[in-house]
Amino acid sequence: MQREIHRVVVTGMGAVTPIGNTTADFWDGLRQGRNGVGRVQAFDPSDLLVQIAGEVKDFDVEQYLERKVARRTGRFAQFALAAGVQALEDGALAVTDDNRDDIGVIMATSGDSFAMGPEWEVYLERGSRGVDPFIVTRMGQHMGAGRLGRQIGVRGPNTTINTACASGTDALGHALSMIRLGHAQALLAGGAEAMITPLSLSSMGRLGALSKNNEDPEHASRPFDARRDGFILGEGAGVLLLESEEHALARGARIYCELAGVGWSFDATDDTAPDPRGQSLAMTRAMKDAGVSPEQVDYLNAHGTSTQYNDRTETQAVKLAMGEDAGRLKVSSTKSMTGHLAAAAGGIEAVASVLALHHGVVPPTINYEEPDPDCDLDVTPNVAVEHAIDVVMSNSFGLGGQNAAAVFRRYG
Repeated sequence: MQREIHRVVVTGMGAVTPIGNTTADFWDGLRQGRNGVGRVQAFDPSDLLVQIAGEVKDFDVEQYLERKVARRTGRFAQFALAAGVQALEDGALAVTDDNRDDIGVIMATSGDSFAMGPEWEVYLERGSRGVDPFIVTRMGQHMGAGRLGRQIGVRGPNTTINTACASGTDALGHALSMIRLGHAQALLAGGAEAMITPLSLSSMGRLGALSKNNEDPEHASRPFDARRDGFILGEGAGVLLLESEEHALARGARIYCELAGVGWSFDATDDTAPDPRGQSLAMTRAMKDAGVSPEQVDYLNAHGTSTQYNDRTETQAVKLAMGEDAGRLKVSSTKSMTGHLAAAAGGIEAVASVLALHHGVVPPTINYEEPDPDCDLDVTPNVAVEHAIDVVMSNSFGLGGQNAAAVFRRYG
């Protein structure tokens, strides 16, 4: 018997970001070109190579969690919970005894891998009997999806994804496949990250990946600009509520758009350097999966990290994938405002992409002042523009060669 394939639609969104802690505030920040990058406030960064980041501001976890539970929940999982609850509420999907088994969570995150240093120091100072017994349940990667799923009481698939910076879009792709094949009726899918620590800023700073423009953080993230000098590490979460078309229609849900396709690839070339042919494969596979051609794509939310190598490589990849349509495609990088959320990047950029399609507005690439001849796409500079959008692509390319691209299409 042939398995039925279900269309997948977006019915809710949630966002916790450096430019807004709700979807509405995030969208307001995107439209206005709000900068979310500044000097690190969570700790004193004075001795670090890199002293700037895109931090979430004024986040109140007790809006979502009891204080006792919040204390044993890592910051990344707090963000995942907040964005997931927002998406569920935005989609007006009530979890009941009748549907809880068919609703699940697919979350991309690095967990608290860069925050283990203090816990190791406790072990060295106090020995085995002084160690926190709840390290795994507080800091383990699985707790992004786990905390959200447990708090809302759903028993469908509960899965964690990490494919470096491709993770958020990868999570959307896994959710797409699960719903298409009938393994769930609804999934909260996206990414959450909170890895702004002295260790991460130091390691990535030494690697040469991060901007060291500590004196002018407001202009440090400048994707596709000729003077870009590295990405800005960000934090937060972006989550979509995805449902089968039948499930959404049966309950009268508002449908933002269709998640029409996702494509994956691997560069198979270098541990850090990106490859345009690998990246273009993910884009062409996403379009094939969605059943769209290059001329139908109206807007690209680019990976656009603000590193010299990445932005130049992505430009080449877009040209390979889009051919003669590359020049007319509207392009922007919202990382110019939020910084790079690593495993969560695809999550918040999916939210940005759906909002752009829904409102017919292309968010800007702020700090785009000096065009780079090697990045000669139609980059939307500094100010949002109204534009007819029916199809959006969102790119996520991982450090190490993992690539994923998602295609969203106007529903109808």
